[in-house]
Amino acid sequence: MGVTPLKVLFLADDKPGHYHLTEGLIEALKRLRPVDVTRLTVQRKFFAPGRLLTQMVQAELPPWQILRFGYGLKPAQLPPEADLVVSAGGNTMAANIAAARALGAPNIFLGGLRRYQPENFTLVINSYQRFAKLPRHLIVPKPSKHDPDKLGRPAIPPQFGPNRLPKRIGLLLGGNSAYYRFEDHDWRQLIDFILSSHKTAGWRWLVSTSRRTPDSVADLLKDAAHKAQNQAISVFIDYRTAGPGTLETVFRQSDVILCTEDSSTMISEAIALKLPAIGLTPENHQIRPQEREYRRYLQSLNLTRTLPIKALSVPLLAATLAEIEPMRENHLDTLAAKLKARLPELF
Repeated sequence: MGVTPLKVLFLADDKPGHYHLTEGLIEALKRLRPVDVTRLTVQRKFFAPGRLLTQMVQAELPPWQILRFGYGLKPAQLPPEADLVVSAGGNTMAANIAAARALGAPNIFLGGLRRYQPENFTLVINSYQRFAKLPRHLIVPKPSKHDPDKLGRPAIPPQFGPNRLPKRIGLLLGGNSAYYRFEDHDWRQLIDFILSSHKTAGWRWLVSTSRRTPDSVADLLKDAAHKAQNQAISVFIDYRTAGPGTLETVFRQSDVILCTEDSSTMISEAIALKLPAIGLTPENHQIRPQEREYRRYLQSLNLTRTLPIKALSVPLLAATLAEIEPMRENHLDTLAAKLKARLPELF
């Protein structure tokens, strides 16, 4: 007799950086038990501020009142039963708690709790060491849905450096955020490095933009990728037409990954796939204390390094790669083992 599937209610917002984390969690769950996922996209109503929803949760108002007022959800939109409720992203927290209460199911949230209490969740998965002593918290690198084994990544990743240069460089581009401002000269310097490194080191680039990448930058890269005389960019993924979830080609074929530092998720995904990962910073940037702590944690394990865009050169990149020791274990197996230890009643 087969194992009964774990019925999972996946509450997703519209931000790839959030729901990709939950997808990574679900892939780890599949290591332990078959999973039957119901995915429901939720959007907090503009007239339902987060602080008010927190008060409604703390007052233990009927869960359907919270779901209806905060998200416009009706009972028929939830599955009749669930073994587990999961989500990531601040705007999903009240929905996560209310749905778990309505269904009588345990729940997992990925991220920081802000005004909520750990007791509102069965397990909180976070990536910041400062929260390690809080109850019900599990501190791990940000989960990724990508399985290095399925993507054909080497079981023992090679060590690159000055004496062993990579051949294919993956480049994941973000854009402006609250803490990072990419000016025209930053983008120009990065594109110039792509072209010059191809001439001097023969590097082939696999480039992907994202929803934050300016159209002007995407257009320049698209034009460079389509010029017959220029073979520097062998793969170009334009987010505007490809949409999210299209990075497998870059991850599968690249020897190393460079990504703009505005996204911890991109860096974490590269690390999880046993790839050397280097973050790139513009001149105008700062970093939140929590994110600085997370990057330092990853760097202390020699999983990643950070370089300024303006300083990029082939020798510097080669020397930096020599400092990185790619992850050897499958991150999904590691997370699955920790989930089994923390939630034995489900597995």
